[in-house]
Amino acid sequence: MSGKLAISGGVPVRKEFLPYGHQWIDANDIKAVTEVLKTDWITQGPIVNEFEQIISHYCHATFAVAFSSGTAALHAAAFAAGITTGSEIITTPITFVAD
Repeated sequence: MSGKLAISGGVPVRKEFLPYGHQWIDANDIKAVTEVLKTDWITQGPIVNEFEQIISHYCHATFAVAFSSGTAALHAAAFAAGITTGSEIITTPITFVAD
């Protein structure tokens, strides 16, 4: 093994791409999304409420809130925790890998 990183012309450690994650989407999932896309309620509405209720029940929580992104969820969590300008926050150095 050379001391050179693959990005700098060294030998890659892996021969195959290592996917970040896998999803399991079946015909029922596709049907459910298609049904919602045919309505006037793409970004809000009764299905979002139903989803939040199902998730809260699954997690044994009183409430669940759906967000459009992880970033929006983190903003809301910071707000709910009372984090303001000048607050000291310690977080993980591991973040989402984006393409």
